[in-house]
Amino acid sequence: MRSRSYTRQLSAWGIPALYAGVAIAAGMTFPRIESRLFPDLVAPMSISSARAIYTAIASGMITLTGIVFSLTFVMVQFSATAYSPRLVLLIARDPVMSHALGMFTGNFLYAIAALVGIDRNGSGKVPFISAWVVVVLLLGSVTMFIVLIHRIGLLQVNQMLIFTGDRGREVINTLYPPMPEAAAVIAPEDFRALPCIQTLVHYGKPCSVQSVDMARLVKLASAADAVIEIAVSVGDTAVESMPLLHVFGAERTIHEPDLRQGIELGGERTFEQDPKYAIRLLVDIAIRALSPAVNDPTTAVQALDQIEDLLLRLGQRHLEIGAFRDQDGNLRLVVSFPAWEDLLGLAFDEICFYGATSVQVMRRMNALIGNLMQMLPQVRRPALAVWEERLKAMIARSFTSDEERIEASKEDRQGLGVPRQRSIGV
Repeated sequence: MRSRSYTRQLSAWGIPALYAGVAIAAGMTFPRIESRLFPDLVAPMSISSARAIYTAIASGMITLTGIVFSLTFVMVQFSATAYSPRLVLLIARDPVMSHALGMFTGNFLYAIAALVGIDRNGSGKVPFISAWVVVVLLLGSVTMFIVLIHRIGLLQVNQMLIFTGDRGREVINTLYPPMPEAAAVIAPEDFRALPCIQTLVHYGKPCSVQSVDMARLVKLASAADAVIEIAVSVGDTAVESMPLLHVFGAERTIHEPDLRQGIELGGERTFEQDPKYAIRLLVDIAIRALSPAVNDPTTAVQALDQIEDLLLRLGQRHLEIGAFRDQDGNLRLVVSFPAWEDLLGLAFDEICFYGATSVQVMRRMNALIGNLMQMLPQVRRPALAVWEERLKAMIARSFTSDEERIEASKEDRQGLGVPRQRSIGV
């Protein structure tokens, strides 16, 4: 099975190459077709004017392409240092970038190729359809330029936070079912008592676990009357000789290439099946903003806005989805997914550590935990209560005077805005 990461890399240069190939082919064939099928269809312009227009469009388009993408790459690199280097690939592989490059280069190449059709064989004519194709491509390039400029606006910090939060919300809605009325954690059978007859290990360079094909692995396990345990989590980095999965109690060994197709590996983490990745990126942006070199707690507060929304959605979902069964109800696949406590630790730990001396961050954290305590089901509250106590202890250690502790302990969704009436005692 072809890796999706390889497919993404292919599209990054394949789309512009397709535009270029079509543009050259159209520029070489359209004038010939017109001269044979529509010999009397002529554009209302002189030969010298047509050549001047085609040349101006070609030279201007290649210059525009160089300027636009030079500025874009500079802004992407700036964003890598300002936010997180893990966001660079998400921006660089945006389909808008590939299509914009393809449209610009296609317009340039078509205009050059169509020059051959002007005054073909001394006819003294300018092909009508070819001339209008140049105009349509020019208008398309202008439209794509506007779309590209709008896309670059995504690099603003607020837009970047919303973009990252949106990817996390998509994963949550796709991966986790709603929480049932009585949220009970059902432990899978003790499959480890069965003999482990097969272990799949990783060979090659380090790769990120991008997704697991649950349906495929359940089918393989059912056919072999086995239980498959995934030994890695989505988002982990698999290194040489690391076990990827174990097969328990099988009647026969499972074809290893079939097992490998059930785990998608790639060069970097993706959002697919990995809600932790969105939280990880938001936390990266927040702690970078809290570094002494940047010292921007307001950006950290904005990141906490998105983190709070993701935690609210996760807290209302059924997170215990790691046991997968066949049609007869038999356990066939066990996959490790993050527990509620794991998600809270990822979301809070580093921000609390790096923002411990910021009144603004502490007030926003108090408001965040207080809101989650009020809105989430009872089953989620014990872990939140632990973090509430940790936040109190952190405030007590970080601020020397009672007045500072009281100010830092208030619940304020803006950090430094309008605090709620209730405050957390210290």
